[in-house]
Amino acid sequence: MSTESRPPLDLSRAWRLHPQVSVRPEPFGALLYHFGTRKLSFLKDPRLLAVVRSLDEQPSARAACHDAGVTDAELPTFRRALETLRVAQMLVEQDSSEQDSSEVAA
Repeated sequence: MSTESRPPLDLSRAWRLHPQVSVRPEPFGALLYHFGTRKLSFLKDPRLLAVVRSLDEQPSARAACHDAGVTDAELPTFRRALETLRVAQMLVEQDSSEQDSSEVAA
């Protein structure tokens, strides 16, 4: 599938790890394994691991990046890394209707 037809990852949106992705911290960063696609991704920056781990708790990918200490100048680099994870199906956008239904059930 070509990534050219997709718009770039929107940092203002909320993202999360795919439910079938497992994260294994390593000295260099982390390994991500997708049990559905059997793909493996390497995170070579500990701050990227911090971003990925905090996506569920943040209102946007930009907020997760800032929380992990990523500067505005570094955001394009981290956006590309998150885009690569999205293309590999490691990340999915948080569905606002999914969040709304969980609030109603609570």
